[in-house]
Amino acid sequence: MFKKKLVPIHVVWETTLNCNMNCMHCGSSAGTSRTKELTTKEGLTLCKDLSELGTKIISLMGGEALLRKDWNILANHIRDLGMNVTIMSNGWLINEKTISELIKIEPYAVTISIDGGIAKTHDSIRRLEGSFDRCIKSLELLTNTNLPATVITTVHKQNYKELPLLRDFLLNKGIAWQIQMANAVGRFPKNLILSKEDFYSVALFIASSRKTYSIKELPVMGAHNFGYNSNILPNIMILPGVGCQAGLTALGIQSDGGIKGCLSLPDEFIEGNIRKQKISDLWNNPNLFSYNRNFKKENLGEKCKECKYGKRCKGGCLTVSSSLTGKNHSDPYCLQLIEKEIITA
Repeated sequence: MFKKKLVPIHVVWETTLNCNMNCMHCGSSAGTSRTKELTTKEGLTLCKDLSELGTKIISLMGGEALLRKDWNILANHIRDLGMNVTIMSNGWLINEKTISELIKIEPYAVTISIDGGIAKTHDSIRRLEGSFDRCIKSLELLTNTNLPATVITTVHKQNYKELPLLRDFLLNKGIAWQIQMANAVGRFPKNLILSKEDFYSVALFIASSRKTYSIKELPVMGAHNFGYNSNILPNIMILPGVGCQAGLTALGIQSDGGIKGCLSLPDEFIEGNIRKQKISDLWNNPNLFSYNRNFKKENLGEKCKECKYGKRCKGGCLTVSSSLTGKNHSDPYCLQLIEKEIITA
């Protein structure tokens, strides 16, 4: 059990499940609002409570975060409390009016999801014609006003081969690029998940891009579920080798007040609800988030038990592990494992 004080440094808040798209890989099957989503008053109280817990950054997402009429009120309150705020959007609602609000907020980043190198691919994944062009326009509006922009690309069998096209577009535009793997949760069809060979080829792509281009030219990285402990490739992750941070430094909050260590985890990982208990009481409860807080090397899956990185990485991404193996701490998409199974086979 952790004896040091734990702080939810980065909180991802699903402000609404309402969405104007119907993306095939959506892990939360967004579309319509949840029943009784948090009110503005409850949201403002939540932000204050998180500030008192020591949170440094809150990412507002959905569904589509900009569909909440009070999104700017919540974002401004987060900044007024001294925390950073990130707005995560599909780009459809970013216009001149939105930009003027964002300039006042001074966000840490505005993140736009782009899932294809061409409009046909992106629009088919997002299931909304014209969404690719709206994303490109959104990025232009953000960069023209010097707002910090980030692109997130979720890769699977239908789009990973278009990463070079996206790289060409993003090069020298001052836009950070985060690449993550689509998980077999929500409405994403399991047959479209990357094979291990596909996964490794994307890792190679990220590694070669980082070697070829400077951070100024192309700040590209693998997300929380992309690439652990390769014996061949250099680090490609945002947080190299630290393993799953759910319930340690990360916290996810659903639009109805449910909390998880990570928002991408399935609903069986819900630990409680802020409408029933104060967020500080839930976070500081020693019996919650036990999968990481009480982690021991013996909890590792069979293929991870003898790994020298096992204790540190805790068996990789918990969402990938639980969704694909039905067990914790057994992420099969580990670069070292893939190297052993495929490259050296």
